Amino acid sequence: MHFTTDILTLFDKGWALVTAGDISDFNTMTISWGGMGTLWSKPVATVYVKPVRYTHEYMEANDLFTISFFDEKYRPALGLLGSKSGRDCNKVEESKLTPVRIGENLVGYVQAAHTLVCRKIYSQDLELAPMPEAVRETYYEKEAPHTMYIGEILGIG
Repeated sequence: MHFTTDILTLFDKGWALVTAGDISDFNTMTISWGGMGTLWSKPVATVYVKPVRYTHEYMEANDLFTISFFDEKYRPALGLLGSKSGRDCNKVEESKLTPVRIGENLVGYVQAAHTLVCRKIYSQDLELAPMPEAVRETYYEKEAPHTMYIGEILGIG
């Protein structure tokens, strides 16, 4: 596996989609928090999903997920996918992105520049108490903290 990128700006500046479920029943959302590295001698990617998000249900119910990265021209589509809920509409159809089956039954997108296939190896709800007060006030005043998902990267396409 080989992947060359600016790891410090890939999520924050570039955004991505995290997708869980299979091609017949999945949900996706835009993420701008995440990271990549090594844990337990495995290549990993870490993403964060709030429990109020519809995608959280899919992340909890599935062992595999994908992280798809896009060129800047797809920023409006990612903006739409981050602002609407799959509970309320077919946001993928509205985005004009094309879902595609990856491997046995994961979901990626035809337009993605790169897609990581990940197997969930750890998850944990973030705890408020150890966070700086400014972080709690800025991100968690009205909603529960994110769940952190760490996935072993099984493949990069």
